[in-house]
Amino acid sequence: MFLDKIQHPTDIQSLNANELIELSAELREYIIETILHNGGHFAANLGVIELTTVLLNQFNLNLDQIVWDVGHQSYPYKVLTQRKEELKSIRNFNGISGFPKIEESNFDHFGTGHSSTAISASMGMAQAAKINNEPNRNFIAVVGDGALTGGMSYEALNNIANGNLNITIILNDNQIGIDPNTGALNQHLTNQDDAQVKSWFEWFGLKYTGPIDGHNVIDLLSAFEELKKIQGPKILHIKTIKGKGYLPAEKEQTKYHSTNKFVKIQPDDNPISKKWQDVFGEILIELATEYTQVVGITPAMPSSCGMQKAMDIFPDRFFDVGISEQHAVTFAAGLATQGKIPFVNIYSTFLQRAYDQIIHDVAIQNLPVVFCIDRAGLVGEDGPTHHGAFDISFLNCIPNIEIFAPKNAQELYNNLKYAISAGKPIAIRYPKGSVKNDSWSNQITKTENIIDISNKTLVISTGIASNFVDAVKLVSSTPFDAVHINQIKPIPQLNLSNYSKIITVEDGSIIGGFGQSLKMAHSNSQGSWLHLGIPDKFIPHGNNENLYDLAGYGINGIVSAIESNQ
Repeated sequence: MFLDKIQHPTDIQSLNANELIELSAELREYIIETILHNGGHFAANLGVIELTTVLLNQFNLNLDQIVWDVGHQSYPYKVLTQRKEELKSIRNFNGISGFPKIEESNFDHFGTGHSSTAISASMGMAQAAKINNEPNRNFIAVVGDGALTGGMSYEALNNIANGNLNITIILNDNQIGIDPNTGALNQHLTNQDDAQVKSWFEWFGLKYTGPIDGHNVIDLLSAFEELKKIQGPKILHIKTIKGKGYLPAEKEQTKYHSTNKFVKIQPDDNPISKKWQDVFGEILIELATEYTQVVGITPAMPSSCGMQKAMDIFPDRFFDVGISEQHAVTFAAGLATQGKIPFVNIYSTFLQRAYDQIIHDVAIQNLPVVFCIDRAGLVGEDGPTHHGAFDISFLNCIPNIEIFAPKNAQELYNNLKYAISAGKPIAIRYPKGSVKNDSWSNQITKTENIIDISNKTLVISTGIASNFVDAVKLVSSTPFDAVHINQIKPIPQLNLSNYSKIITVEDGSIIGGFGQSLKMAHSNSQGSWLHLGIPDKFIPHGNNENLYDLAGYGINGIVSAIESNQ
């Protein structure tokens, strides 16, 4: 057993080819057994087993540095860099992260939760080594799972030849991110002959090797031995299979992207309620059927965002544009100028990457683009790179845009239906996970901001946080009034004159968020204010129930705030 003998990644440097093959087999079996039992990103990691063992055989991590892009394919690397036992707690509260994280290990050289950053980061590292006169250091960017399709990768490629930097790009070509890759690059990698692919990369000034079988240890060893002799930027093109070695994952790569969602040891065949993205998908089809001007765009997330079924039914109106958030938003803006009503279906954390386009291309022109912001608020096990903490704050300050945060499926329908006729930018944020009340009808029901005015404490909440407040009503020993706000921009005007204590609760950043905006809009209020939400720090990964308590706006935090004498 080689795997149990690896105490330090440098131990792998002494292994021969046959021993690396055996180590790879053991590592694959360990990943399969551990992740199927404990959950985590699955198929992508099975595709880089041989690559990981050979990288650590050929490079010295005391000197050389590796950046994984996207970081969810780094589990084998974590196992071989002194975190084998910790893999059993990956993505759990107080466990290791599902992505490279520089504060977690000295062997994690750059954090990569979002895609297409590795080439730029590695170039920066290599440039620093050049300034420091360290010519023998190697910097490796492993770019896979669709990361090369992102615009930032092209920006880096456009600059890579300028500095003659000692960087090696490994193109892990598996033709899929979460969903199958789209666009011209993927088509060329799939359909063009090797000479044409080589010519394309060399046009950027890269020395090209490949394609080779990324699961063949002998071929990988030979390729790296030759590449290490070459100074300057270079690329190794490897072909891999996502899910390699576990047949169900090879056949259904999207389903097995992450096992905590799909294939726990005993999957729940009767979920209590639907997921938010599934309800969104149902409503989207209903609205697209009724309104032919409705179109949809998602940047590489059709399955996880719920747009896939609409794409299947209306293939000429719904588009997966790949990992290209900036393009997605401006593409939508262009559609809007021609009388279409674009629904941009995107994770909150990825919308951050298109901030300028939201302002410059949509809001300034007051175009009717609908931002359907999935995974708003805390998202649990994916952690700080994926928490949707900031969307209210960064959208709140943009003129022309209205913001909604539904608490249930009916409000989601109401908000989406309203957006069709609003004639301006609309943002609708909703969380990860199951909808507490997933029933909806196509009859608009108005959300009233009604306050009972029978107590001295008022709790004002929005979105999923209003469900927390509903639960608090059952356990709090202190009576309080409560109101749920569905539309959070523009801020509604409320009668707060009766209250000596006002508490706001939101599943988003306190700074610049719903609560602070509400307080500013009610500056004449005589009551004391307390804002509950995501504080001014990055929240770690873990189960959302733990994270809500950690952030202070779970049920316990709300009860404490209500019962406090302050």
